[in-house]
Amino acid sequence: MGICDGRIVIVTGAGNGIGREHALAFAAEGASVVVNDLGGARDGSGSSATPAETVAEEIVAKGGAAVANADDISKWDGAERLIRTAIDTFGGLDVLVNNAGILRDRMLTNMTEAEWDSVIAVHLKGTFATSRHAAGYWRDESKAGRPRQARLINTSSPSGIFGNVGQTNYGAAKAGIASFSVIAAMELGRYGVTVNAIAPTALTRMTEDLMSVSGAAKTDESGFLALAPENISPLVVWLGSEESAGITGRVFSVAGGNIVVDEGWVGGPSVDKGAKWEPAELGHVIPDLVAEAAPNADMFGRRPSA
Repeated sequence: MGICDGRIVIVTGAGNGIGREHALAFAAEGASVVVNDLGGARDGSGSSATPAETVAEEIVAKGGAAVANADDISKWDGAERLIRTAIDTFGGLDVLVNNAGILRDRMLTNMTEAEWDSVIAVHLKGTFATSRHAAGYWRDESKAGRPRQARLINTSSPSGIFGNVGQTNYGAAKAGIASFSVIAAMELGRYGVTVNAIAPTALTRMTEDLMSVSGAAKTDESGFLALAPENISPLVVWLGSEESAGITGRVFSVAGGNIVVDEGWVGGPSVDKGAKWEPAELGHVIPDLVAEAAPNADMFGRRPSA
């Protein structure tokens, strides 16, 4: 028995890294898991059913229930088939974890249209497509008098909510996912669905060449590796459980044993003339407002020292 006993869960991008750990952790807590992974390279090229099948087989070998799915969630029909796989195989859907992603980093001055489109497609459209089909199912269940304690958990990134050089495509997609999650929470609450997002930091094939991550990949005196991907999953599993009812519309940064509730954009210093401004007047106004405002957070969500 676990906190997700009997729940039916989909995890996208679950063939490796953080997604794999999510799938294993949900299964360990009693969930039936659809392990989705296209099986491509880090940049999204190629495909193989093997990663998803390997994780599903590992879950089954431990006595759990799992099925592999290799649909491309950036495609509308692929996302629909994925949701249908859970319903047809296990009889429903309680939790959707959108984790799938790729990287095609490039400075803005050199980025190609294909590098932009592919990253936006997997991260942002993929999150929308799976969420849309799941939300339709949950709405229909609610209207039929069969409401589920449903959970939608999306994956943003520090690159999206705080920013990172060389990732305008990835950061834009991840910022969009954070906003998507806040708005979806407002819309889906009427059907008993909570929506949250995480912004994880962990050492995986997606981050292994980022100095801010790989340089910190060391165990402490007790043998704890803070950047191990399995450290991200306990929060996700809890958010996917019925215990998390009432927690919705939030973005959580998580790394190692550290969990932060990110507070998002808030209004800062302001001035109101009460009439239309003349452009020339603003040279005496905007610099003072910016000087009063708190600086943007760094990549780790911290305010720079004064």
